[in-house]
Amino acid sequence: MNGALEAMVRPLAVELAPIRVNAVSPGIVDTPWWDGMPADVRADFFEKARAALPVRRVATADEVAESVVLMATNPNLTGTVIETDGGGRLVTLG
Repeated sequence: MNGALEAMVRPLAVELAPIRVNAVSPGIVDTPWWDGMPADVRADFFEKARAALPVRRVATADEVAESVVLMATNPNLTGTVIETDGGGRLVTLG
């Protein structure tokens, strides 16, 4: 589903101009969304992600929000997807 949303950004930006259309594509983010996972399993998952990610850390919600603010406030951005994934797209997380 995320791929489909990302694929829509550019054509929508053209079709809806001058309304700007952008998206933020986060990677693994330490939020309560993960609370359904047992604490020890979650800690192990985050530790493996930290070790694999080029930035050697898992994102916070505040860091993703900074990208959203950039997208919302920079009037020169449209048709853009910002990947805020700590370099996850560059490595295999598994």
